[in-house]
Amino acid sequence: MFRLIFRVLFAALGLYIAARFVPGISADGWTTLLIAGLLLGIVNAVVKPIVVVLTFPITIVTLGLFLLVVNGAMLGLVAWLLDGLVVKGLIPGILGALVVGVVSWGGQVLMGDGTSDRA
Repeated sequence: MFRLIFRVLFAALGLYIAARFVPGISADGWTTLLIAGLLLGIVNAVVKPIVVVLTFPITIVTLGLFLLVVNGAMLGLVAWLLDGLVVKGLIPGILGALVVGVVSWGGQVLMGDGTSDRA
């Protein structure tokens, strides 16, 4: 539960940074960002694997670069589902997904892998 809360917080922080620095992305407030972080986690767990499997041939041809488009589309889907989050187009979606991904990755590094060194 502790790790889930921190993942949502880091996703919300990434969305906040994206809303501040990526033109075309805006959010109403921290409540919207927290809900968007939770919703992004749910979308990435449920919808994204299906989309990745369906677009696998395109991903192979583009040497994996199409996954950036998939990540941007997932952020756009969250914005479509949530009224307070706005993503205006594919390019802001891709840039926003990159920002959220980097911040979430940094959060995972700070949290560690969840295993202990106790023997």
